[in-house]
Amino acid sequence: MNRMRKLLCPQCKISGMYVKNATGERLLVYVSDKGEVIPKYEDVSTEGFDMNEVFCLGCSWSGDPRKLVKR
Repeated sequence: MNRMRKLLCPQCKISGMYVKNATGERLLVYVSDKGEVIPKYEDVSTEGFDMNEVFCLGCSWSGDPRKLVKR
């Protein structure tokens, strides 16, 4: 079985992230080691959410998902 590896916040090293939409609602996500932003819950729609900027759940870091780091 091939498990997805999650990228981590470059500042606090956790994998939990979120993205926002125009009204400020949050959607919990992870970023795969291939750079894909993936919703934490599979049945949730990503429509309207900006997938080009992620926000860390553990600290104040935010930015491009490509700036996240491997373990």
